[in-house]
Amino acid sequence: MTYGAPSGDDDLPRYLAAVRGGRAASDELVREMTRRYALIGGSPLIRLTQAQAAALERELGAGYVVAAGMRFSAPTISESVARLVARGARHVIGICMSPQWSPLLMGGYARELEAAARENGVRSGIATAWHREDLFIDAIVERLHEALVGPPGAFVVLTAHSLPKRVFDAEPEYVSQLRATGDLVAARAGLAAARWRWAYQSAGHTQEEWLRPDLVELFPEIRASGATDVLVVPMQFLSDHLEVLYDLDIAAAEQACAAGLRYSRINMPNAQPVFIRALASVVRSTEGALLGAVR
Repeated sequence: MTYGAPSGDDDLPRYLAAVRGGRAASDELVREMTRRYALIGGSPLIRLTQAQAAALERELGAGYVVAAGMRFSAPTISESVARLVARGARHVIGICMSPQWSPLLMGGYARELEAAARENGVRSGIATAWHREDLFIDAIVERLHEALVGPPGAFVVLTAHSLPKRVFDAEPEYVSQLRATGDLVAARAGLAAARWRWAYQSAGHTQEEWLRPDLVELFPEIRASGATDVLVVPMQFLSDHLEVLYDLDIAAAEQACAAGLRYSRINMPNAQPVFIRALASVVRSTEGALLGAVR
């Protein structure tokens, strides 16, 4: 399960209002997001999530069916649960496509999944935090090592989606999970402490305080340290979408260039085999907990 994407420019006002809890987006925000989606050729998130679902079904093998469900666009979570039950599912396991878990940010996925399962007469369970899953860490480290074959000595910045400070104050454990993932990746990749930093990206369009340091704020400091290349490694995003293809590859890349740095980022997990095996491990452990609880 993930948040989805607009089907096109005409759908963008509806989509932005849905993401914003029913609050209509300003004309200025709609124009800006239209510009961003145009620059990346539209979001591939739904297509990639469906490819991940198909790969996971193959990995799990006989006895499992898998579908992708979107919170704010089609195919919806409810529609996808109905399709799974029509294909023979007797219970449903939900995975939010974020390894870290926040009840405040992601509780809506759990509620929608539970309601859809109840409507279709099956039990459901949801994977919560799986930010320490060994195969997931392996997947990010594999992508990191692939990228480090390129620019020698690149300075590495591990990133996560920024949050309003009020969310951090309410759920500091979520940020602890983000940082724990970063520490595990850095350790397993063998990154020396002086070669990497932690930062946030994709802060929202509001006047409130967001978590820092922001990624682009670090670029001048990294260049001043003598580095000529920077490699960005998202710790939370699991496929290519707007926050990767625009926020990183266009906006952040321009800021890195302005600071005198050559910019690159790791490939997203998408349908990477080791990442799909990580999802399969999450499915099996969550399913085991669900079935054990009802015995």
